[in-house]
Amino acid sequence: MGARRSQDSRAVVTGAGSGIGAAFAGELASRGGRVVCSDVDLDAAQRTVDTIAEHGGKALAVRCDVASLTDVAALADEAQSWFSAPPTVVVNNAGVGAGGTAVGVTPIGEWNQVLGINLNGVIHGCHVFVPILRAAGRGGIINVASAASFTSAPTMGPYNVSKAGVVALSETLAAEFSGTRLRVTVLCPTFVKTNILQTEHITARSSELAERMMRLTGMSPQRVARTCLDAHDRGRLYVMPQLDAKALWRTKRMNPVAFTRATGLLGRITPN
Repeated sequence: MGARRSQDSRAVVTGAGSGIGAAFAGELASRGGRVVCSDVDLDAAQRTVDTIAEHGGKALAVRCDVASLTDVAALADEAQSWFSAPPTVVVNNAGVGAGGTAVGVTPIGEWNQVLGINLNGVIHGCHVFVPILRAAGRGGIINVASAASFTSAPTMGPYNVSKAGVVALSETLAAEFSGTRLRVTVLCPTFVKTNILQTEHITARSSELAERMMRLTGMSPQRVARTCLDAHDRGRLYVMPQLDAKALWRTKRMNPVAFTRATGLLGRITPN
């Protein structure tokens, strides 16, 4: 596959109907790849495919609910059939935003829904696709997490836990891939200008604050995707595409206790 595994790839992207997923799909196609664009919303996936086709790329839309292992297994079958070969890059991106209520207040049903998509969805993607890549002897996995995985801001319990699990899973894969031609990258951005805030799992006041931060500091999903794919080509495990993400990561690692106390203080003075 060469040093640039994102070039001329056979790629599968979940949550490709919008946001970071659509950006990954478009960027992979622009690098000469054929892309299977999956989303729980088939119409949204098809819109991404149509955009890729308008720019001369090749893509296929497939409906997939990543919370369903059966759906993810069917996605793998359909992708391999369309490629007539195993995929070379799998982007486990599908996710949902959540926030605004404290642990003990957040309904268990919401925990289950968020973890089912954000964490189990990535687990399903790895469970299904890693054996395929191992059998092929090469390939790459990109798991989309968030800076929330290590900042652990108050009133974001389900989202924080789901993304922390994605980081832990990716680190485990990196250890298991040691000595092979397989690579894994975990993406941990802060604010990205997407539609992730348009969900019933975020309270109105939290959504308003997040939208304000997104407008002020958010990076475009296209830039995030390019940055991540370039880092994946270089074999990077962790990707923090923004300066604030890098600063938060380093600060947390240097003094986790002080960092957590500061985060808690910020949570008390920030309206939720």
